[in-house]
Amino acid sequence: MCTRVVCNTTLTQTAQRWPHVGTYPVGVRNQRQVVDHALQRRALLAEVYAGRLGTMEVCDASPYLLRAAKFLGQPSGVTCPVCRKEPLTLVSWVYGDELKHLAGSARTADELTRMSTLFGEFRVYEVEVCRSCSWNHLVRSYVLGTGDADDHDDRGRPRRRTAAE
Repeated sequence: MCTRVVCNTTLTQTAQRWPHVGTYPVGVRNQRQVVDHALQRRALLAEVYAGRLGTMEVCDASPYLLRAAKFLGQPSGVTCPVCRKEPLTLVSWVYGDELKHLAGSARTADELTRMSTLFGEFRVYEVEVCRSCSWNHLVRSYVLGTGDADDHDDRGRPRRRTAAE
């Protein structure tokens, strides 16, 4: 059984090692359906440290992802768990039917804040990337938007209401 002092110490140590876990991007407060992939990350790193997976198998970031990390990424305080050379960079990718041509692109925290007021619903995937060794892993995903997905037509424009509504 965990005593209160041990639990608080453990939470503090976890927050120091992984400051991006459980935090929100600046100004984005309407996140919902958050999925954290920390356990999957931990299991993958355990396989690498045990020698059952090679670093070439997990350090496979595409050039597009590395470029997005360089220009659109947000630096984190977490050092790369594979090469331990530099801090990881967080990159946010957006997907959703309403986004049309914006879907599948990397966005900054400011753009996410602006988009969350313009679109009814879209999903954000945060990926951590090491620009030195190309380590990359999905950190978490969540849904943003106004929540008015039903009030838009199939083109993403606000739906017109009839007199009966």
